[in-house]
Amino acid sequence: MTMVMKSYPIGQFKACCLRLMEEVRTKREPILVTKRGRPIARIVPTTDEPRDVFGCLADVLEIVGDVESPMVEPRKWGALE
Repeated sequence: MTMVMKSYPIGQFKACCLRLMEEVRTKREPILVTKRGRPIARIVPTTDEPRDVFGCLADVLEIVGDVESPMVEPRKWGALE
């Protein structure tokens, strides 16, 4: 089933812009803005809010032990030779 996108002339969109954008957000249905019957813009709902990088693995990983000290002593690295 194909859904027909609602279309608004630019003047009507300008007069009701905030209400129409809120409607797009809540109903998750795009609208088309036209000028003289020709499409000029499509208002579409955004995807979910991007998650912040910091703390994104908070419930996924578990830190066990000392994370600051090297696992082997620096004299055993071989890079210092």
